[in-house]
Amino acid sequence: MDTLSHALWGKGLFGYRKYRWFSFLFGALPDLFSFGIYFLYILVFTTRGGRPSGNEIPEWVYSLYDFSHSLVIASIFIFIVYKINKDFAFPMLAWISHIMLDFFTHSIEFFPTPIFWPLSGYHFDGIPWSNPIIFFANVLLIFLLFIYRRKTNSLQKP
Repeated sequence: MDTLSHALWGKGLFGYRKYRWFSFLFGALPDLFSFGIYFLYILVFTTRGGRPSGNEIPEWVYSLYDFSHSLVIASIFIFIVYKINKDFAFPMLAWISHIMLDFFTHSIEFFPTPIFWPLSGYHFDGIPWSNPIIFFANVLLIFLLFIYRRKTNSLQKP
């Protein structure tokens, strides 16, 4: 799934308590940690443009992707933060939602999501988010989620 959608899902699902805008960040975090760093690397150290093929992507990007897209790793970080600041741990759950969405919307051919890494290399062959059905359903569901949040938020105000 695209990074903006992840950020919006994070905000919509976990951005209604304290530290609400951090849910937007944590929704995008796994992609920023892998592809964001790679994007900066390309800007600074190369002159090429466009989408790279799988064999052009350095191995360290795959390693960062595995690390940032693991439920095991995310759970460890969230648990540690929960012990320190319970309120801040809540928007971090957007990281978990990112991983779960990617698990079902990435095919095995291009960056399959290793949810149990480093314990297991298991991957699920999901339906890519570029599939029109998944893409338009994603947009519709995000839109409905924000309508729901807006209505429930306006009901709570005196």
